[in-house]
Amino acid sequence: MDTYLLRIVDGPAISAGRSDAALAAQSSAERPSTPDPVPDPAQPAGEREEEAIPVLRVADAATAVSWYERLGFTKQWEHRFEPGYPAFVEIARDGVKLFLSEHTGDARPDTLVYLSVRDVDAVADEFGVPVTTAPWAREVELRDPDGNRLRVGTPAE
Repeated sequence: MDTYLLRIVDGPAISAGRSDAALAAQSSAERPSTPDPVPDPAQPAGEREEEAIPVLRVADAATAVSWYERLGFTKQWEHRFEPGYPAFVEIARDGVKLFLSEHTGDARPDTLVYLSVRDVDAVADEFGVPVTTAPWAREVELRDPDGNRLRVGTPAE
């Protein structure tokens, strides 16, 4: 099982994985129509922020995007090598990104992603699940339509 930890509250993703297909989808030749963010000219190219973006395997990207919208994610772009081919999609929420891939082999089933959020109670209400309390956070456990696990928590004070 792959495990990832993402931080939504205080900054960019802090731990995750990336596949060769994800890198290919990011190449300038294959990038969809969404423009790249404008680089800060005051920041030298070698000092720009790095990030890790988990790749989750999904059977139907449109269904997955709809489910993740309930968590506050929005679709940024979608790539297909040709019409009818598997989709590769980026979704984002407050600076946290996830890749959703229909490509066989991009990720394994039953992956766990941890999302640290400001208000776990709002997530629990949206999905109708109970919140549990751990020493480090108040959390809920969710499964997306493809069986990927999301542990969503608000850190303990």
